[in-house]
Amino acid sequence: MGKKLLMKGNEVIAEAALRAGCKCYFGYPITPQTEIAHYFAKKMPEYGGTFIQAESEVAAINMVYGAAAAGARVMTSSSSPGISLKQEGISYIAGAELPAVIVNIVRCGPGLGGILPAQGDYFQAVKGGGHGDYKMVVFAPSSVQELYELTVEAFNIADKYRIMCMIMGDGILGQMMETVEFREKEDIVSIDKPWALTGTKMEREQNIITSIYIDPEVLENHNLKLQRKYKTIEENEKRVEIFNCEGADIIITAFGTVARIIKNVIKMAEKESIKVGLIRPITLWPFPNEAFEKYATVPKAFLSVELNAGQMVEDVRLAVNGKNEVFFYGRMGGMLPTQREILDKVKEILNR
Repeated sequence: MGKKLLMKGNEVIAEAALRAGCKCYFGYPITPQTEIAHYFAKKMPEYGGTFIQAESEVAAINMVYGAAAAGARVMTSSSSPGISLKQEGISYIAGAELPAVIVNIVRCGPGLGGILPAQGDYFQAVKGGGHGDYKMVVFAPSSVQELYELTVEAFNIADKYRIMCMIMGDGILGQMMETVEFREKEDIVSIDKPWALTGTKMEREQNIITSIYIDPEVLENHNLKLQRKYKTIEENEKRVEIFNCEGADIIITAFGTVARIIKNVIKMAEKESIKVGLIRPITLWPFPNEAFEKYATVPKAFLSVELNAGQMVEDVRLAVNGKNEVFFYGRMGGMLPTQREILDKVKEILNR
């Protein structure tokens, strides 16, 4: 690893993208992620790339489609309402099998909501917020260091599978400053893109990038092809952190910022002779089902702690598959759970 720097999370995302070979960024300002665009505006010219502040989120995502179709490594970023506006373009990009990286620094909703942190976009990200049967790889970092490492990885995976990858953080992670250690040189996976619209130069047949298939049989075959690709990704690209789960009285599952709180809850519980484990999905899709299957019968119960009304808990229940009880505790509107209230919930479950 190289030198350590103290940086804001949003700026680290942009720096990581540049180090990963991102040559195009298209976005539109929205709190709490605007610093990503600020950083690109300042730094992108040094890398010989293109930065455009689009006239809207809809315009930005369609610019992503164009740049990705031409074979460029491309990124856009926004926050919850802005990601909602991009959904049509996201579905088009999925249908056209174009690699791209999207950042969602989640704020609370619904509607315009507020600018404080939330995790209410889980369903939108992992279940497909746009139309049609599509998936994108969704990373949920829990530190500024992970923002860096997973952003670089997202570009590599996007190119490897011709798929969109999303970095899903929240207002805390985007705005907080932490030490980040950059590598001397990034491990950039170089992949040929013979499908890209680079001009035939009168040397090959023209390439066509599209997401429209009028013939129903052709469209079904295209969808089946996509599903086979998603299955391959599920087999190879799951990421998860498992902590303190052997012999645990209860296992808490959380992602992103909330998982940081849980690690302090584990320390507090230990002082009261309660062993709490943590399963932290790092990829929200593909979801790390095997981790939950492995420990399904170990604790007395599972507890999913989220900044929403209960979203990831549905995938936890599917993964546990009826072998144990799965409880939920959540806060909304930008409110954060305290360590004490989570520990009180743990005691309530264990003493029921």
